[in-house]
Amino acid sequence: MKRKRQSRPQRSRWIQRALSKHKKGALHHQLGIPLDEKIPVALLREAAKESNGTGIGHRARMALTLRGFQKRKHRKL
Repeated sequence: MKRKRQSRPQRSRWIQRALSKHKKGALHHQLGIPLDEKIPVALLREAAKESNGTGIGHRARMALTLRGFQKRKHRKL
């Protein structure tokens, strides 16, 4: 069975749907860093190595991945 191809606006918002399940500030709370401070990259990389079932490693890897995304100006297609 073929999947119906999504329209352009739905495809461009895939990350918003993926992150809608995540708890805002959870990584800050688990690492003991206040919400108004940035998490150091070295600490993120160290936390990304953890896999003890608390979700810290998963959240840190997601943060490192999202760090590479940049906002871009909308352009007409």
